[in-house]
Amino acid sequence: MENPDFKITQAGIISDQFLQRGVNTYKAAAAYAGLLPYARNTNKNDLVTVFSDNCGTCSTKHALLKQLAQEQGFSGLKLMVGIFKMNRHNTPTVAGTLVQFGLDYIPEAHCYLRYNGDIFDYTFSSTQLDFAGDLLEEQEIEPQHIADWKVAYHKTFISNWLVGNPQIQYSPEELWDIREACIMVLS
Repeated sequence: MENPDFKITQAGIISDQFLQRGVNTYKAAAAYAGLLPYARNTNKNDLVTVFSDNCGTCSTKHALLKQLAQEQGFSGLKLMVGIFKMNRHNTPTVAGTLVQFGLDYIPEAHCYLRYNGDIFDYTFSSTQLDFAGDLLEEQEIEPQHIADWKVAYHKTFISNWLVGNPQIQYSPEELWDIREACIMVLS
């Protein structure tokens, strides 16, 4: 699995933000994003907030890297959103929350990159989520889809998933709140 790489030149606002920080290759930009703390950004519609907030989520970090590739004219890097079974095995920190609500897993929307068919995940610096075997579905998106579109997509998936799993006695809104509790323990 080979990381994509290219030299960053002045080509747009995201490229310029990386260059201002002395980051001049894609590999260095990916490492930079991975080292940022996991936390929600003040405005995920404006990817520059990843720099000003000095943090990011799976959505903002990967959309940032995809936007960088687009600015640099680098093709082949795909921004993906996948729904996976977030459980105690692939996300151990949520185990207690899942047990508290009697769930084996919860469908979670996760953003990551694909290049030459391989998954690249820069959400956390020291570990990668081992979610590939638990993917329920995935699709390619563009950076502007990480905000309202992704939330609507995720909520629709949860509603449909609950219809197909009548043994789960939560409403879509309740399951979303449980999911939010899981996300809070990741921070």
